[in-house]
Amino acid sequence: MPVTAFEFGEKYKYQNGFGSYLETEAIPGALPIGQNSPQKPPYGLYAEKLSGTAFTAPRHENKQSWLYRILPSCAHPPFAPAADGPFKSDKPTDPAKLEYIPNQLRWDPFDHDDQTDFVSGLHLVAGAGDPTLKQGIGMYIYAAGKSMDEHSAFYSADGDLLIVAQDGVLDIRTELGWLLVRPMEICVIPRGIKYQVHLPSGPVRGYALELYQGHFALPELGPIGSNCLANARDFQAPVASFHEDFGATASEGPNTYLITVKFNNSLFQTKQAHTPFDVVAWHGNYYPYKYDLGRFNTIGSISYDHPDPSIFTVLSAPSDHPGTAVADFVIFPPRWLVAENTFRPPWYHRNTMSEFMGLIAGEYDAKKGGQGGFMPGGASLHNVMSGHGPDAKSFEGASNAELKPALVGKGSCAFMFESCLMVGVTEWGLKMCKKVQEGYNEESWGGVQVHWQRPDGVSPNSHLLK
Repeated sequence: MPVTAFEFGEKYKYQNGFGSYLETEAIPGALPIGQNSPQKPPYGLYAEKLSGTAFTAPRHENKQSWLYRILPSCAHPPFAPAADGPFKSDKPTDPAKLEYIPNQLRWDPFDHDDQTDFVSGLHLVAGAGDPTLKQGIGMYIYAAGKSMDEHSAFYSADGDLLIVAQDGVLDIRTELGWLLVRPMEICVIPRGIKYQVHLPSGPVRGYALELYQGHFALPELGPIGSNCLANARDFQAPVASFHEDFGATASEGPNTYLITVKFNNSLFQTKQAHTPFDVVAWHGNYYPYKYDLGRFNTIGSISYDHPDPSIFTVLSAPSDHPGTAVADFVIFPPRWLVAENTFRPPWYHRNTMSEFMGLIAGEYDAKKGGQGGFMPGGASLHNVMSGHGPDAKSFEGASNAELKPALVGKGSCAFMFESCLMVGVTEWGLKMCKKVQEGYNEESWGGVQVHWQRPDGVSPNSHLLK
């Protein structure tokens, strides 16, 4: 079935389509007809434009939405630096202290944390670039044990955040509506959109990728045709939903809301007397969305050889060089392998791209699982030109397996954040998390056997002139 059987049932209505121009209103008549900014919007609402690209970006790249809300976003006191947070210069997740190393890295499953909410539970593991220049990425682990306060909201001015749920359910309230995100679902919250994360099933853990430049797009299909991989109709966007909590003016109100912004990898906060979740209606193509990875239409070889893993790309953030991504989100879901006379797992590889892998569930077919192996909630990083591939046991098994049609990865899903950038690792990622597998190289490839046998009578000096 091309739909995941979720244990936690869906709660919300959605609109479908990737990059579609959508419109939604929580109260009939809240959307203006025929114009964006009438002198007096319906019901006394304020019209506010949310721009995700420059005004003059090409039409096929232009991202914007019009929001019709009870009070405008600008109605708050000045921001001040947050007293604490995961990005402070004295913290081991400080992005300014990335260490760039060529070593292959693998982490045991990261710990849960009952004391943190989603924002305080974000841990930067690796990254590259500079959000002030709108260039680069950040790779995160999140672990949280409590919901965000109902009188709080968070947004990032640094980039779009792709969230990969691994353990536990995220119930996300955004300015534009609600998203329920469960393991085997992902969501993307664009730059600037405020949100609040609740934990209806208890503690959560997962992965996230922040994209400092551009936005995610569906990969081009080329000769594949007009369908396959992630189909546009399977992406879901929220319907409008609003909260009424305000006074006679923006500075009056019965409650106080703490607004936190991530700005140049630092946290700033302000307090306002009205809810930030007061959007009654909106229209546009700049909005949060989610996707069920079970709907991914996997393709592969039906003759011989293992194709490049780019055939498993769900979303891609292109660089200014065609065909090269600042970030690709790639998955390895259950799939049939039928190639003849072929080593079926991914081959040994050195890559100009960086590869950060995580495991949502099950076992990955190219790496052993279990204690000390590649496990759900863990991760690996193979940086630019660092060799990697199947461990010794997986190689021997695949090299001697009977080549009959085989379903691999049932009940499993691994993923990869792949980037053209060389990524650095934080102190938290290298030391403080205490999850790095020190014996990763030796245990994976130290036992790789030598099978080479030079034919009798053949000289190794065939390159020399005689």
